[in-house]
Amino acid sequence: MAELLLAKGYTVHGIIRRASTFNTDRIEHLHSDEHEPTARVFLHYGDLADGSGLRRIIDACLPDEIYHLGAQSHVRVSFDEPEYTADIVALGTLRLLESVRDHSSRTGRRLRVYQAGSSEMFGASPAPQSEKSPFHPRSPYAVGKVAAHWFAVNYREAYGMFVSNGILFNHESPRRGETFVTRKITRALGRIKMGLIDKLYLGNLEARRDWGFAGDYVDAMWLMLQQDVADDYVIATGESHSVREFLDTAFEYADLDWRRYVEIDERYLRPTEVDVLQGDASKARKHLGWSPKVSFRSLVEMMVDEDTELARQELTLRNAGHQFGPRALAR
Repeated sequence: MAELLLAKGYTVHGIIRRASTFNTDRIEHLHSDEHEPTARVFLHYGDLADGSGLRRIIDACLPDEIYHLGAQSHVRVSFDEPEYTADIVALGTLRLLESVRDHSSRTGRRLRVYQAGSSEMFGASPAPQSEKSPFHPRSPYAVGKVAAHWFAVNYREAYGMFVSNGILFNHESPRRGETFVTRKITRALGRIKMGLIDKLYLGNLEARRDWGFAGDYVDAMWLMLQQDVADDYVIATGESHSVREFLDTAFEYADLDWRRYVEIDERYLRPTEVDVLQGDASKARKHLGWSPKVSFRSLVEMMVDEDTELARQELTLRNAGHQFGPRALAR
């Protein structure tokens, strides 16, 4: 998202949570010393649990557009931490909307807000899912996202705020977190290829998802905020593939047989599963002129290539005497 906005000439302000270790690896190539006159990326400490902090940041930055992507976004973890997930996903969105409303009422400035929904909101709703499909969430994360969606709709209708909901289906890239199944697979595959590990533990292989490229999807986010009227849009490829198919495609590309390396661990199974997600993005195609450019196979191969190179670098470091703990290699 930041890369897209910078390419379009924006100055970008981001919110990060305070941590004792650096957590900005994925934007280091964008972030320069803020004292430099050419700096266009600025980071602020904040948290969706802190409404007053959000107000201060908005007042300081005076943004024209806000892209609200923050969440506790791991579905399986949401079953273990439901209260925290609900607070950050649902009430965090409410805090942000209230901060925007307060800022607008004091300054007269009309901000445009993108609210990140999720295909998980549809849950058990029959595929293909569109903006007209009923929500049937099957996890605390999904329930929180449904609440966030309706908070956004309510603030749009009650206060005339420009708030668009993007109901994005799974969007992946080589930057995806390693605990998400697609990246978990390609990261492990690279390490298996390099002889660093010999097992990959997964949950339900039959779950089907509509996987697209994150780079395509941020284009849709931006387009939503360039419209004359705020609205809600499903963003998806229209294709559905199982975790098993993802394994087939990734390991075949690496000339390996995944059945030799994959084992099922019941700890990764959800108490309530979402069997099939497949989006219908007809509205986005018609009104935004948006369509995905990267195919499923190209996406998988892109991720495998990147993670094989990472594993090659890891092997080089290990051979040079650097030690990696078992947890770092078994994720």
